[in-house]
Amino acid sequence: MMNFEPDYVTLTTNGIAVSACQAFLEQDDDVCGYLLKIENNSDSTIQVLGKDLNLTDDKGNNYVSAEPTFHGEILELNPGEYFEFEDVMPALSHCAVLYGTCRIMQGKNNLVQDIKIPVLQLTANHYSSSVLN
Repeated sequence: MMNFEPDYVTLTTNGIAVSACQAFLEQDDDVCGYLLKIENNSDSTIQVLGKDLNLTDDKGNNYVSAEPTFHGEILELNPGEYFEFEDVMPALSHCAVLYGTCRIMQGKNNLVQDIKIPVLQLTANHYSSSVLN
């Protein structure tokens, strides 16, 4: 089970808002949990194609999670709709930074673009998180 920080950090690009927050896991200290929320505030339907996330810890270790879908799904969001996604990344130290992009396709021209997620400092489960943006 994950418990979430009440404060999201949000970046908006072309009407697509991506929010992120730390998630604290009750049992596992070897991972950092996070929640992403993707909101379509544009005038057109979008497809969320995938994500490319990086986690760098304070020891210099870098972990990559690049997926062409969200757990096997390509999501379609109409204007005003949103999608929430929770996941974990490995953590071998107390502090790490999560950053990356979500790939979307938007509009009648099927414009594919990478939307940045907010940079988020993650800490071990029993510490608090900090925002770097």
